[in-house]
Amino acid sequence: MAATLTYLQLGSLGAMNRSIDSVALEERAATLAKRSIKRQSKLALLDLAVRCIDLTTLEGADTPGRVQNLCQKAMHPDPLDASVPPVAAVCVYPSMVSVAKLALAGSPVRVASVATAFPSGQSSIAVKVEETAEAVENGADEIDMVLNRGAFLAGDLSRVVEEISAVKEACGQAHLKVILETGELGTYDAIHQASMVAMAAGADFIKTSTGKIPSAATLPVALVMLEALRDFYHETGRVVGFKPAGGIRTAKEALAYLVLLYETNGVEWMVPDRFRLGASTLLNDVLMQRAKELSGCYQSDVYYSEA
Repeated sequence: MAATLTYLQLGSLGAMNRSIDSVALEERAATLAKRSIKRQSKLALLDLAVRCIDLTTLEGADTPGRVQNLCQKAMHPDPLDASVPPVAAVCVYPSMVSVAKLALAGSPVRVASVATAFPSGQSSIAVKVEETAEAVENGADEIDMVLNRGAFLAGDLSRVVEEISAVKEACGQAHLKVILETGELGTYDAIHQASMVAMAAGADFIKTSTGKIPSAATLPVALVMLEALRDFYHETGRVVGFKPAGGIRTAKEALAYLVLLYETNGVEWMVPDRFRLGASTLLNDVLMQRAKELSGCYQSDVYYSEA
């Protein structure tokens, strides 16, 4: 906490209020998304996309059976092709953490849990800390918390920092991803500032969206956040990861985010410890595209399980 407050007090918060040229930003994002990728590089990127997926189920109708099935898919995305790597994590509600932990025992797949009154974030700090601590106690390796957008938009940055710092402390050894819910922040400037504040307060990852509102991840928003990550690293030396989430459904979209990542932050960020894709339906399309690149023909999606 002391290091965080020092970083904010040094005047870095003023530098966070960066003015972004939206036209140039959107043009660059669109240009990078059109980059052609050769076959061998595409295969490598498709495998990387699988390894970076946080396979997610966050529905009110989630059951232990559904979560167990999802965990099996996470460990063995294509049961007929053992060369397909496992995904990075399975993301569930806190009530399903112990179920996922048991189902994933002995595998490299981590358990992630949303917390802090997901998706609104409208609860007290005490409740957010308690929910986080309970999820970690039940076996969560990672916590996805939601930014207090109300406090941020009201200009109460000290409260935003206080909440993130408190949840980070409650995480213990678990990694903390802070969800900005960029669709509610209004401008690219606000997204950049929120990214910097979240990182300064202790986030291990910053994440675009909850996936629970219509406006989710976009390439221009991702570019803003990736540039913030790069600038924060150059200023502090601390690595923070990035997770686009919400509305990413096709392999083509996933590859566009990976190209953006490579061009903005470099190859060092192209690992699951620094990049994740939050998705519930992306994996099957990546598997289909991978099979197409290997065999030369498409397989139907009926050959892949829904969970």
